[in-house]
Amino acid sequence: MVECKYSVMDKETKSKIITLSAKLRNHSLKMALDAGKNGSHLGGGLSLVEVFATLYGIVISDENRNPANSNHDRVIISKGHCVLSYYSVLNEFGLLSDEDIASFETNGSILHGHATRDLSRGIEFSGGSLGLGLSYAIGVALAGKINNRSYKVYAIVGDGECNEGIVWEAFMSAAHFKLDNLTVIVDHNKLQYDGNLTTIMNMGSLKEKLDAFGFNTNQVDGHDVEQLVEAFQNYVCDKPNAIIANTLKGKGVSFMENRKEWHYSVLTQEQYDLAMSEQSIKI
Repeated sequence: MVECKYSVMDKETKSKIITLSAKLRNHSLKMALDAGKNGSHLGGGLSLVEVFATLYGIVISDENRNPANSNHDRVIISKGHCVLSYYSVLNEFGLLSDEDIASFETNGSILHGHATRDLSRGIEFSGGSLGLGLSYAIGVALAGKINNRSYKVYAIVGDGECNEGIVWEAFMSAAHFKLDNLTVIVDHNKLQYDGNLTTIMNMGSLKEKLDAFGFNTNQVDGHDVEQLVEAFQNYVCDKPNAIIANTLKGKGVSFMENRKEWHYSVLTQEQYDLAMSEQSIKI
């Protein structure tokens, strides 16, 4: 096994990603407000803000974010409930326009409550049916290996989604085919639609299970950008990679944090104003 490590971020880069995270959180809240009575998945969108900021802001280069580049890196969203921060980061890097974002969850919009595949806008997969995105990501990673392509595949999976049996079949396949071009990021916020993860389906240690399945697994604070960068850049060749990002559902808004009611809800103007008053950086 060859261990592949790279240097960690400097202070300037860290500051850039913290600022980008603030932008994504601000944009997510505004999109949720503008969705009105249609509502949105706030909890799972806010828990992944720092993951998306780090992935798009540091890990994937400008060239490899460009969907016109046939060898671009693929980000595949299996966890369909994170579109607020996902659309926000695509907007920040020019893949979605301000007009696209403003139309979220309105009649005729291209931006729905679950992403719809649109390669020209950097959306690789149509989300909605939980568990399917990871299998698709493994197929894309395997195709890259077979065709000697250099692109990398990043799959975002929810911890509640890991209740699905298809997810574990996919994990087994990734290890069997030695897909070291694949990184699976598990949003481990420990709360799903029906309640606490340990109450609904206690899976024990995800890290121990993924290690046993043959993954190189890093477990980090999913809101600490330094830890995330180190995890993204620390992998073992010939093994698929996994990052278990310990996060807080509804992160950054006190009345949403760790509350299952905010898995999907309507955000009122009063609640929006209160949420924005808590943001340390307002953009």
